[in-house]
Amino acid sequence: MDTPRVGIPDHLARRMTMPEQHEYLRAQHSGRFTRRGMLRAGAATAGVVAGTGLLGGPGLGSASARPLASAPLSPTLLSSPATSKVDGSLVAPFGRHLAFGADPQRQMRISWQVPFAVKRPYVRIGVKPWDLSHKIEAEVRGLHTPALSKKLPAVDQVYLHAALDNLRPGQTYYYGVGHDGFDPADPRHFSTIGTFRTAPARSEKFVFTAFGDQGVSYHALANDQLILGQNPVFHLHAGDICYADPDGSGTTGDVYDARQWDNFLAQTETVAKSVPWMVTTGNHDMEAWYSPNGYGGQSARWSLPANGFDPRHSPGVYSFTYGNVAVVALDANDVSYEITANTGYSSGRQTAWLDRRLGELRKQRGIDFIVIFFHHCAFSTTNGHASDGGVRDAWVPLFEKHKVDLVINGHNHVYERTDAIKGTRVAKKVPIGESVDSTRDGIVYVTAGGAGKSLYDFPVPDSYEGHVKDVESVDSYHWVKGGAKSPDKVEWSRVRYTGYSFLAVEAEPGRHPRLRVTALAESGARIDAFEVTRPGR
Repeated sequence: MDTPRVGIPDHLARRMTMPEQHEYLRAQHSGRFTRRGMLRAGAATAGVVAGTGLLGGPGLGSASARPLASAPLSPTLLSSPATSKVDGSLVAPFGRHLAFGADPQRQMRISWQVPFAVKRPYVRIGVKPWDLSHKIEAEVRGLHTPALSKKLPAVDQVYLHAALDNLRPGQTYYYGVGHDGFDPADPRHFSTIGTFRTAPARSEKFVFTAFGDQGVSYHALANDQLILGQNPVFHLHAGDICYADPDGSGTTGDVYDARQWDNFLAQTETVAKSVPWMVTTGNHDMEAWYSPNGYGGQSARWSLPANGFDPRHSPGVYSFTYGNVAVVALDANDVSYEITANTGYSSGRQTAWLDRRLGELRKQRGIDFIVIFFHHCAFSTTNGHASDGGVRDAWVPLFEKHKVDLVINGHNHVYERTDAIKGTRVAKKVPIGESVDSTRDGIVYVTAGGAGKSLYDFPVPDSYEGHVKDVESVDSYHWVKGGAKSPDKVEWSRVRYTGYSFLAVEAEPGRHPRLRVTALAESGARIDAFEVTRPGR
């Protein structure tokens, strides 16, 4: 979908970077917008990025009372986020979602929401559901969204976060979230107790799931329930999370509804309250009102590992290791040739960090596989977005240099899977049910964008398990610098499915490690399966 451009005339928005959109919205809302100010916006962009500091806040929340470092407070805080005139006993927490810290064996982040500001929010935690004696204060991050459209009211949202450190590997914990007037240890609220398990000290077989482009819908909810049935240890969401701005067209009918985040987090809670929900940023997640690069809202709503190149301003860039699998999250808005509002915002720092981080991970003992997920597709053939040449130019050479094992994308609202690719060509055909050695044969790229939003289509027939219709080539395109489309005659499109779906990946350590990758439709039917292997140790 197009870049979100709330309240900005289309003819201006198409020429504006995210910092320029942020400055425009702030000035327009405060009544300070002038034509002269707009003309200065381009020249002032660097000053806006450097000069708008995110507020540092009171960050209690770990067992050692260490401030949360994984995400800053939003620059649009509520005036008194810790004070409420509403009786706390009448305010119920909702939208719980977990995320790992940088070390999944010992760190977990618990986040949730309350409809009104509350006093002294906290988490109770213990190894037995009837003994939640350990109490950790929570950090408050409030967001204020003004009435950016005549159709919508102003919205105040209160997000709460607690950092749990010094946990035991492989341990199941029980937790409850509360505040003055609402104690999860009270028998009346016992049904709100949640649970999670830290990563084991030694590698063992496990499953994780992945998709992108979910939003709020019955299809999204159906996928969530199927995901829960896979018993995953974590879930990857490859951008375009809730679609608070549903189309980003910049027209008079374009609205930004921050309340969509409330709906999304309530929908996702059934899974995310027990399964760490690891997100990265898509083009719909650039919300210009909150911060110059559009990620202030992300920083308020999520607590993600703070080990990327710039965790304060790029919360969707990080890495973590679970068992024998290292996972790297990237922000493809930085390198996209198609949607350029944030193209180049890191000045190459993200790509340099990626090169360095992949090199470090490849040297670590115990890591067999590296899985990378981000939003824009390096390889896809849909009529919607197809392939982004910016991703190909910036990152594909690094994936091959460090022999990445699997790449997962969203952006195109379908399921599509490639053969093993080197450069832009097929290095080995990988029919359904076959295996690929990532050290020798190349990299398989998966588009898993059928999580819940309206579906795209392909220029050729679908081809999936039980419905194979191989074609010699697909006439498609990729985006090049300047926003133009360059024709491609594609031979690497192996599996195509126009339907709602997600990935389930089983990682198996040992002498002959392997990733068993399965794609499941919303009905639960299998539409694709293949294996990624590496030589035994």
